[in-house]
Amino acid sequence: MSDFSVTLELPHPPPVLFRFLADPHNRPLWQASLRSVIEVDEGAPRAGMQWRDVTRVGIKPSMEITELTPYRVLAETGTWRGVDGLLTLRFVKTPQGTRLTAEGRLTGRGAFALAASVSGRWAPGTVRKDLLRAADVLAGRRHD
Repeated sequence: MSDFSVTLELPHPPPVLFRFLADPHNRPLWQASLRSVIEVDEGAPRAGMQWRDVTRVGIKPSMEITELTPYRVLAETGTWRGVDGLLTLRFVKTPQGTRLTAEGRLTGRGAFALAASVSGRWAPGTVRKDLLRAADVLAGRRHD
């Protein structure tokens, strides 16, 4: 099992950042490992919403939003074979935008325990880069 935490100060207000990150359709725009998302439940993002990520290496984890408290908390789980992941994003308004804290856990069972452990070591840097990429994408958009 690997736990990690990353905190960033981003220049976007919580509602803008939250709405962008909560929508699974936006994930390939900011998550470097993704090629696409498929099988996305219809409707607005909500607790219980499910989809599948399609990674650049062909892995297709099943994803689900487990908690969605607008502009404050967004949590999701991902499962692929013997690896389970949990990611919780916490949004705090600051004078400059948002303090975003990402807390995660990767666990692996059986032959996948080593893969989860190795991935857990890379996770903080990867999550940091992806969230900074999300902020860059948002910087190029108009927000009403």
